[in-house]
Amino acid sequence: MRHLNLDQLRTLVSIADLGTFSAAAQALHLAQPTVSLHVSELESRLGTTLVVRGSRSVTPTAAGAALVERARRLLRDADEAIDAVRRQSEGRLGRVRVGTSTGVVIDLLPQVLEALQASHPGIDVEVCILGSAEAMSRLALGTLDIGLVAMPQPPVRDLVVTAWRSQPMMVFVPARWDTPKRATPQWLAAQPLIFNDATTHMYRLTMEWFASAGFAPRARIELNYDAAIRSLVAAGYGAALLPMQAAADQALGDRVRLLPPSPRLTRRLGIAHRARGTLDGATASVIDTLMQFRQA
Repeated sequence: MRHLNLDQLRTLVSIADLGTFSAAAQALHLAQPTVSLHVSELESRLGTTLVVRGSRSVTPTAAGAALVERARRLLRDADEAIDAVRRQSEGRLGRVRVGTSTGVVIDLLPQVLEALQASHPGIDVEVCILGSAEAMSRLALGTLDIGLVAMPQPPVRDLVVTAWRSQPMMVFVPARWDTPKRATPQWLAAQPLIFNDATTHMYRLTMEWFASAGFAPRARIELNYDAAIRSLVAAGYGAALLPMQAAADQALGDRVRLLPPSPRLTRRLGIAHRARGTLDGATASVIDTLMQFRQA
């Protein structure tokens, strides 16, 4: 037996609700012969009479009433499926995988997610804590949708990196230390140091800053977790070069002093993703929301 036709089922439901072929035809914007054909084809396909045609109205038979009941569920499910596809394609529904560092998660991402929840409540963002290199690798493999990465990044085929935000780097030192007003590479190289892990872009940025003045210091410890580095500075374990993060820095209270580095140092962040034409609607919506927080 051939599959049931949703248009024909919709016609049958309209006849049951409105009582006549002509009323159903008017409601569905169909010609009355088309409505009659829909019912005849359904009856032929199922091998039974579905409606009783009276002089003033049409009523479903027992078989017709059973089919109408199930047809309502089928049509509702079909409408919901169409709506889900539309919401997905329009970027109002979906799951988006975002990879970034702990610092961005703590300081920048919460306000982005709050705005996204207000404008696109149907989008679920899955956040992965990743370094920039791993985020770019996962984007290329297709296991990540968006990376908030340090710039610059080596070019990767089919990936786009758009400048997003800049963060001034500061020298974090224990509050009890005797310090100059500004931290030079020469002064800082003589202090006990806490660095980011050597595989990170932050480590390279820090070492380039020292190298520009002819220094190559070694750290007491290397970590890949900004909050832990800040806690170690507060405990007096050493000094660190880190981007300013309002929420995390306020929590340190008076245990840490921030010194501007001399020369100045800035960390730049970008939004990495596949080419726009290949993105699903939900990913495009998350990128659009991120771009609302872009610095000029």
